[in-house]
Amino acid sequence: MKELTVLITGVGGGGVGEQVLKCLKMSKLQTRIIGCDMNRTSKGLGVVDKAYIVPASSSDQYLDCIRRICKTNGVDIIFPGSEPELKVLSENRDLFEENGICLPFNSRKLISICMDKNKTMEFLRSNSIPVQKTWEIHDESGLDQIDIFPVVLKPSIGGGGSVNTFIAQDKRELKMFGTYLLDLYSVFTVQEYVGNAESEYTVGVMCGKDGRYINSIAVKKSILSGLSNRIKVPNKTGRSELGKVLAISSGISQGMIGRFPEVTVIAKRIAEKLGATAPINIQGRIHNGEFYVFEINPRISGTSPLRAIVGYNEPEMVIRDRVFGEEIESDFEYKEGVIVRGLDETFISNEFMNAIESV
Repeated sequence: MKELTVLITGVGGGGVGEQVLKCLKMSKLQTRIIGCDMNRTSKGLGVVDKAYIVPASSSDQYLDCIRRICKTNGVDIIFPGSEPELKVLSENRDLFEENGICLPFNSRKLISICMDKNKTMEFLRSNSIPVQKTWEIHDESGLDQIDIFPVVLKPSIGGGGSVNTFIAQDKRELKMFGTYLLDLYSVFTVQEYVGNAESEYTVGVMCGKDGRYINSIAVKKSILSGLSNRIKVPNKTGRSELGKVLAISSGISQGMIGRFPEVTVIAKRIAEKLGATAPINIQGRIHNGEFYVFEINPRISGTSPLRAIVGYNEPEMVIRDRVFGEEIESDFEYKEGVIVRGLDETFISNEFMNAIESV
């Protein structure tokens, strides 16, 4: 099996790019890894074989920079490390595929649905999949429609790691947080808060390039620890079924990992309805015996290293499927247990940072 040259974008900041990098370091595949990021001090740049600084994906220069990196290094496959980069690259995939570079993404249609939480909820409703009450808010009058508490307010697009996400337990908090979000966004989403802090899952489904289902895996998340928690407030609503504490998870997931058919069965159905041809990640909670989805990520998950540890390595599967054309066994075995996360440190010398090439 030949050595592959892999480009991973956005390799810093604890995001998806860094997690893909960890997975490939665990893989038995022979890879030469090129990494790029906007930030010269990004942790991932210190552990790749060749590092570059690139502009933001919103820049007019971004695509030309990525193409130059690919040509200079003979890149075989690109893994985007952020959703803005995923969007730009997926919209311009012909520029790369015509040169034999693999972009292992889902379709533009699927990405468009999943990157917009309002479109995601409409898709789920139209396919008879349980959804909590959801409102699309464009102005303050839209807040008057909300007739149940508590609710979660969040950006409709973006908001990774629960950025600018809030819990409102009454009309006063709803107006306060809603007014703030309307100053930032032209539209945002409000969802009924469902389940409790012990009922949240992140679920990965892997499908091949031909749409064939390969496997699924779930993490029953522990979201009350400092590392994994974004918001934690006492429940003042009187709704005891939601627990004593209302909580929103951060982007750093940990917990019990395994098959969990109570969520993976419906996740497989969602992937099939979406027409997935690459990994997707589904987040939700069990409430009243049903799995309620609150977002779908159209990409490899930030929990991919946890999965790789137990024998479910998504970037490796993507390469075997897309580049080598291997048929991966459906529902192959992997280990189950508990994975916890912590912090580690990496020293990057001034000499190394100064030597990183800007494109």
